[in-house]
Amino acid sequence: MTRPYAEVIGDPIVQSKSPVIHGFWLDRLGLDAEYRKTLVGADDLPRFFAERREDPDWRGCNITMPHKLAALDHVDDRGDVRGGIGAINTVFRADDGVPVGTNTDAGGFYAPLAGFDFAGRPVTVVGAGGAARAILFALARMDVGPVTLLNRNVLKAGVLLSSFGLKGQALPLGAPLAPDTALLVNASTLGMAGQPPLEMDLDVLGEDAVVYDIVYAPLETPLLAAARARGLDTVDGLEMLVGQAALAFELFFGVAPPRDGDDDLRALLLG
Repeated sequence: MTRPYAEVIGDPIVQSKSPVIHGFWLDRLGLDAEYRKTLVGADDLPRFFAERREDPDWRGCNITMPHKLAALDHVDDRGDVRGGIGAINTVFRADDGVPVGTNTDAGGFYAPLAGFDFAGRPVTVVGAGGAARAILFALARMDVGPVTLLNRNVLKAGVLLSSFGLKGQALPLGAPLAPDTALLVNASTLGMAGQPPLEMDLDVLGEDAVVYDIVYAPLETPLLAAARARGLDTVDGLEMLVGQAALAFELFFGVAPPRDGDDDLRALLLG
C-alpha cells in the first residue's frame, strides 16, 4: 500500500535536515505520509522530474544545492519565479497534477527579521548563488538602504544587485565591512562543514548590528561565534531552514505545520 510523500533533492544530500523537520510535523499531525531525501545529480534532473510527474503519490520536493537554478527548466513556472527571484527551492504538485516551482527561501529568510527595522539602513550580503537571490528579493521588499554584495565574481554580483533594483555596490570577497552595516548576511557556503570559514572583521560593526548566517551545518559557524563574542544579535541557519520548510510543508500536504512545537523541533535538530 502506497502513501503520499515529499522529499528533498540535491548533491550532496546526506547533510540535509529537512527529513527531520517534515517528519516531526507529520508525526505531530498524525498524517499518513512521509518525507525522504534523494540524491540527484545534475545529469539526473530530467529523469527525476519525468518519473515524479507519473507518480500519483508524489507531492513535491525541496531543492538544495546545486539545483536551485537548473530545476526551473523541468517544472512549470506559473508564478514567474524565473523573472522574480530567478531560483526555486520548492516544487509542488498542483491540483492538475503538474509540478510547479516556487521559492519559500525568501519568506523563510524574512521571518526571523520581522521584529527588526532595517528600513533605509545599509546591508551586506556574502554570496551570489540561489539562496542569495531569494535573500536579495526579500531585502528589496524590506526597503533597506544600500546593499553591498561580496562575491568572488564581482561582475555577477553587480548584475544580481541590478536585477533586483537594489542600490549599492558589488565588491570582492575579503573587502572590509562598512562600519554602518546594520545587517550582515552570509548567503554563501563559507563556514559550512568541509568549507573554509568566512573570515570577517566584525569589530567595525555597531552594537545594534545583526549577523545572520544561513549555514546550519555546523549551526555555530565561526562567523556567528565571532558575532556572539561581540554581543551582537544573531540569527542562525535553523531559523531560515525551519521557516522555509513550514511554507513548503503546507504546499505538499495541504495543512500548516504545528509551529507551537518549534522549541522541541530545534532541540531534536541540535541533538
